[in-house]
Amino acid sequence: MTSKSKAFTKEEELLLQDFSRNVSTKSSALFYGNAFIVSAIPIWLFWRIHLIDLYSNAISFVLVTLISTYLMSLAYKNTKFILKHKIAVKREDAVTRDMTKTLAEDKKMSKKEKDERILWKKNEVADYEATTFSLFYNNALFLAVVIFTSFYILKTFTPAFNYILSVGGTSALLALLSTGSQ
Repeated sequence: MTSKSKAFTKEEELLLQDFSRNVSTKSSALFYGNAFIVSAIPIWLFWRIHLIDLYSNAISFVLVTLISTYLMSLAYKNTKFILKHKIAVKREDAVTRDMTKTLAEDKKMSKKEKDERILWKKNEVADYEATTFSLFYNNALFLAVVIFTSFYILKTFTPAFNYILSVGGTSALLALLSTGSQ
C-alpha cells in the first residue's frame, strides 16, 4: 500500500503563508531597520545626559545596540503575529462590505474569485495594521522603560553599566513579553 503525498496548490500555500509566523522580506527589513534606529536612540541619551564618553564605550554601545536590535525585531514579529488575527476578525465586516461594493460591478468574476479577493484584502489590511501597531507599541514601551530605568531605577550605577542594563534589559523584557499569547 503506497501513500501519495499531495502537494499544496498555490492558493493553499498563499493562505498558509498568511497564517504563519514568518514575515515577508519587506517586513523583516522594516523591523530590523526600525529596531536598529530605536536601539541606537539611547546612545544619545547616555552620551549627552549621562555624560558617557563615546569612544571609550564604543564596544559596549555597538554590542548592546546589535543585541537590542535583534531582540526588538523579535518583539515586533511576535506582536505582529498575535495582533494580525485579532485585527482580521475586527476588520472583517468592514473590508467585506467595502470589497463587495467594489466588486459588485464586475459581473464576469465568479463568487469564488470574489471571496478570494475579499480574503486577500482582509489579510492585507490586517497585516498593515498589525505591523504599524506593533512598531508603535514596542517603540513607545521600549523608550519609556529605558528612560524610567536609566533615570530612576539604575541612577546610582555607573553610566556604562546603567546603559547595558537598561537598554539590554528592556529589549530582553520586550522580547520575552511578546512571546505571550494575549
